[in-house]
Amino acid sequence: MNRREVLKNSVLGTSAYFLNGLVSNQHLDDDKELKGNINHSVCRWTYDHLALDELCVLVKKIGFKAIDLIGPKDWSTLKKYNIDSSMCNGAEIGLTKGWNDVQYHQTLIENYSKHIKLVASAGYKNLICFSGNRDGKDDELGLNTCVIGLKKIIGLAEKSGVIIQMELFNSKIDHKDYMCDSSAWGIELCKRLDSPNFKLLYDIYHMQINEGDIIRTIKENHVYFGHYHTAGVPGRNEIDENQELNYPAIMKAILATGFDGYVAQEYIPTSKTIIEKEKALQKAIKICDV
Repeated sequence: MNRREVLKNSVLGTSAYFLNGLVSNQHLDDDKELKGNINHSVCRWTYDHLALDELCVLVKKIGFKAIDLIGPKDWSTLKKYNIDSSMCNGAEIGLTKGWNDVQYHQTLIENYSKHIKLVASAGYKNLICFSGNRDGKDDELGLNTCVIGLKKIIGLAEKSGVIIQMELFNSKIDHKDYMCDSSAWGIELCKRLDSPNFKLLYDIYHMQINEGDIIRTIKENHVYFGHYHTAGVPGRNEIDENQELNYPAIMKAILATGFDGYVAQEYIPTSKTIIEKEKALQKAIKICDV
């Protein structure tokens, strides 16, 4: 399953757990407040079994303040709850058609020029982008093509205070043929663009699958990473005791770099009920709250 295959099946409906848009106060643990060292977020598509208003209420209940991968049409809902759009989307064509192919440049330049202004006007900071699939192109050609296209918008991003962030995916399991599938390729793109307003969205799940060596990579290259995503490996499910990554250690490494951006949960819940899914999100946030 991936971002294009949003989980929608729930054994129980939301009506039993929400009353007038309010999350029940009984089923979440209120033992400790979050420490405030890590800026937490959750990706919208992974909790799409909830209406956005319901997810906003849940986020506030757990104690953090951001939702990832939200576009302009939903920003008014976030603002109603004083929740940040920690990674904006909507300018991209798709995950497979990106900046590494010149045939998409005109559309992408128009889309991103528009969305950069929208993001800045809304008071947000981050806007996601994608390399696209290789489709037979070698890495050097892909790099050069990305640079040509991205340079057409990076000046506007700098002027507007918006950071364009290209996500790193694994090409082994979830996103076959995706070009930006290694930290080295993405870092080289950052170096060639040479802009503080272009960074990488370092997805810990994806990079564990494609290359591993997570903590050292973060320590040595954190200046190129502007945002982080989490999920359990293997399976892309909850970051619990059933997966191989030591997320508290990873979060401590991120914190030690001085990072003050967002870490967003992007796992696919395996829980069957709404209550269990809510508790899973709270647990994931607490695991990462170092």
